[in-house]
This record gives sequence, C-alpha cells and structure tokens, in this order.
Amino acid sequence: MPTPPSTPSAHFSSVPLSRLTLLLALVFSSLLTVAGASPAQAAGQRYVALGDSYSSGLGAGGYASSSGACKRSSKAYPALWAAAHAPASFVSSACAGALTGDIAARQLGPVSASTTLISVSVGGQDAGFSDVMTTCVFYSEATCLNRVAQARRFVDTSMPRLLDSTYAAIHAKGPNARVVVLGYPHLYQVPGDCLLGLTDASRKAIDAAADDLDTVIAKRAADHGFAFADVRGRFKGHELCSGAPWLHSVTLPVDESYHPTADGQSGGYLPAFTAAV
Repeated sequence: MPTPPSTPSAHFSSVPLSRLTLLLALVFSSLLTVAGASPAQAAGQRYVALGDSYSSGLGAGGYASSSGACKRSSKAYPALWAAAHAPASFVSSACAGALTGDIAARQLGPVSASTTLISVSVGGQDAGFSDVMTTCVFYSEATCLNRVAQARRFVDTSMPRLLDSTYAAIHAKGPNARVVVLGYPHLYQVPGDCLLGLTDASRKAIDAAADDLDTVIAKRAADHGFAFADVRGRFKGHELCSGAPWLHSVTLPVDESYHPTADGQSGGYLPAFTAAV
C-alpha cells in the first residue's frame, strides 16, 4: 500500500522543537525584511533627515517655530517615520529652499559615524524648479517650454556633478549609514480636469523634466551605493489636475505652491521612504 503524502502537521511534528523555533523565526524575519525594518531594527536607528522643502515638509503645515524659514513640519515624512518607529535618535536638518551645496555646508552637523539612517531629497532648486513654475504660470506656453528645456539641459549637464559632490560629503560624514535618496513626483496628471492654467503641452514638459531629474538622481544614488525611493508611482492619481491632488497648486502662502500637502507627505513620501529603509 503506498505511503500517503505527508501533511504539513506531520512534517513539522518530526522537526525538533529547537529547529522548528529557528525555522519559524527565520520565516518571520524574512517577512519583516520584505515589509521594511523590524521594530527592533527601527528602535536602534540613529536617523538624520537632510534635504530641501520636500523633506522639510513645506506645504504640509505644522511647522516647528524653532525651524524658522526652513519650515520643518511635524507632518513631513521624516517626522512621521520617526513618530511611528521610535528610533534611538532623530534629527531633521532639512530646509526649504536648500540647494545641493547647502547639504554639506549647513546640514551635516548631526551626522556622524554612529548615524545608521539618512534620508535626503535635493536637486529641484538647483534645476530652477521655482523659476520654472513662475515662468510657466505667468508667461506664454512658448516661454514656459523654453524655460523647461533650459532646466532639462542643466539637469543633464550639471546635476550629476553636483549630486556626486553632495553624496560624497554625506558618505564621508556618515560612512555607516544606510542612505535613502528620495525623488520628486510628477506635478500634473495629463490629461486632467484642470480647466484653467497651464496648457497640456506645458504640463507634459514639466513632468518630463521631473523624469529627467529623477533619472539622474537615481543613477548617481546607485553609483554611491545609496537606495533610491521613487515617489512617482505613489503620487499617481494624486497629481494636480487629478480628482484628489496631494500637491498644492498656486496657493497662499505662495512658497507652499507646488509642494506636497500633508496627504502627499503621509500617502506619498512616507510609504516610499519606509519601503526603502
């Protein structure tokens, strides 16, 4: 009479308890690895957030008065991650308006060899993001497209060098840290339901410039051994001209225009960062 196939319970009953415990622990550990850092790992993290307005949380509200013009928000993804994971330490040096050169010059103070986790978003200001949007809002489509083309040339020719210098400085100060570099979302859903404002051609050009910037950032991050967190997929369906945007259009205060809302930080940037940690 053939031997019936073993059932899972019969298989596990033949495994010594110590080995079974180890097996279950390994399975549990692998699941946590897929989902992100385990609670124990997160609790041991010494986390420093660096970067520009997309990391400081400009546009999300809830700014710390002590942060002044840097406008660091309790609703920004670094603060949200720290609140959820209770790392051993957390400091944000991110500052609205920061350029690549500002990271090394002004933000690396809290970073040291004991830092285990660093996040950074930077490059949009160097590429002239603010001026591009001002030009596109107040001038003709042709002027907008010319300004976007200028920004894209800068991204292709100058941005790699600027990012290399910045990433090298981060690694030098925090040689033992896992560094997660976050990109930028598309600003517009095209076509969308915006009846006024920029033309679809201008919106497409601005999104294409974001793609260029993200491509360069991802390549330079990889070359430095850093992780890249792509937020474009997280924001899909939540761009401007969608039914539920996670970005401000022209708003007051004006510096919050074209920045993530609190929902954009919690629904877009936070999960992208968490998955990369």
